Amino acid sequence: MPRYYFDLKDGNGTTPDEEGLDLRDLDAAQDEAARSLGGMARDAVATLSGSGAEQMEIEVRDDAGPVMTVRFSFAISRNKVS
Repeated sequence: MPRYYFDLKDGNGTTPDEEGLDLRDLDAAQDEAARSLGGMARDAVATLSGSGAEQMEIEVRDDAGPVMTVRFSFAISRNKVS
């Protein structure tokens, strides 16, 4: 079973994955990256005050090098301040 590593990149920099996960194939790695980005997006929205934008990505690699990049971006534009 191949081992995939998920390096997280956001406005704060890059956090390399030193451990990785053993997954059955590239589709499973893509699913894992998408789920992780969903969690990152939830956390970013919870900490974003007012308007703002965020872009984040996960670079997936195996022992031979990069295999895919999964990106997510969003923006919040408030018309009214509470």
